[in-house]
Amino acid sequence: MELVLQQKQQLNLLMTTELRQAIELLQYSTYELEQYIRQQELENPLIELQEKVTDNTYEERTQYRSTSSGHSDMPLEAIANNRLNMRDELFEQVKFIYADGQVQKLLGYLIYNLDDNGYLTLDENEVLFNEQEIERGIHLLQEVGPLGIGARDLRECLLLQIIHTSPRNELAESLVTSHLHLMAERKWEDLALQMDISMAQVKELHDFIQTLNPRPCVFISDFSTKYVTPDIIVELKNDELVFQLNDGYLPTIQLNNDYASFFHTKDEVSKYVNTHYNNYQWLLSSIEQRRNTIIKIVKVLLTRQESFFKNGFLSLKPLTMKEVADEIEMHESTVSRATKNKVIQTSFGSFDLRLLFTSKIDGVEGDSVSQTKVKTLLQTFIAEENKSKPYSDQKIADYFKNEKGISISRRTITKYRKELNILPSSQRKEIQV
Repeated sequence: MELVLQQKQQLNLLMTTELRQAIELLQYSTYELEQYIRQQELENPLIELQEKVTDNTYEERTQYRSTSSGHSDMPLEAIANNRLNMRDELFEQVKFIYADGQVQKLLGYLIYNLDDNGYLTLDENEVLFNEQEIERGIHLLQEVGPLGIGARDLRECLLLQIIHTSPRNELAESLVTSHLHLMAERKWEDLALQMDISMAQVKELHDFIQTLNPRPCVFISDFSTKYVTPDIIVELKNDELVFQLNDGYLPTIQLNNDYASFFHTKDEVSKYVNTHYNNYQWLLSSIEQRRNTIIKIVKVLLTRQESFFKNGFLSLKPLTMKEVADEIEMHESTVSRATKNKVIQTSFGSFDLRLLFTSKIDGVEGDSVSQTKVKTLLQTFIAEENKSKPYSDQKIADYFKNEKGISISRRTITKYRKELNILPSSQRKEIQV
């Protein structure tokens, strides 16, 4: 066996710490970028931040619902939630109304076992009171909290509200007790038949039950209002689209000159200073690269989606990230990262930047429309349908093909309808008197 020495030349891409950080920086929102810059100031003694006094004339303060990611806060927009925990407030009222210590203990036990909607959730292995005491406690709690509080399920929640109405609605009580599933499934004829009442009475009962609150204590959940400021602002001026990156409030990154004398010495301090100086330069370079990448992408979007910025979602054209990446001569993954967590403000609202990328659906005549446009048309069509005879998914698909020239399957209609949180036709049906 002969041993041979060979030289082989290979090209490998190493994921350095700097490259990994640059990729991470690219997908930050403007607010996240600000937090990152401030963190770098704490870690790097060579970085000094100079705050800017900005004119927020162009900033749109748009409220969004809280999300689990928690990336939607703006530092100057966050509103402190200083109020008491609602369960604590409820218990304070109990102590004010009921002087008996045992009653206070019972109601406190119930209150702190309520879920965020006001329903009572008890662990069978940890119940401290018997069934009779629990029932008594729920009725006492009704005197303090909203009607329906402390119920174990929806049926009990509605019944607790019905029995407190005056005069007591016995038909509604019977419906909720024995036929609630028929109402949920909108089987109006079966409901009228089983209760031996007219369709007019069914409608009257339905309208009454709609006034009841299935979530009596939705206010009990603790939340704080969260806001976002858009990362990109697009405006229409003199029939021309212009944009700006909304990063004017970011602090200016400057070099701390107190360490300048250590750059040219040859000791451990110099090594330390030069390392941090390289990090300082990398930060400036990465931020500028991120900014230029976003600008290139937005310029393409303004050209390719001009009709959207002027007319709204019905004018959104099919466009993929790969098409944009090819146009700006970058990799598709770069476009994906640069558009992540970015909000764009337009004349008709603020949206996730990624909504402007949408796959195409072929038309009957060979043209194509965007997926988002189809969803918008679907939402409008269902909103305007005759609710006594709602359209099935197949009929909607046929309508799109015959009237709109959009070839789309029933399964796709079903998928889009679910994404839009629209009920099936059987559950959209209203009572026909």
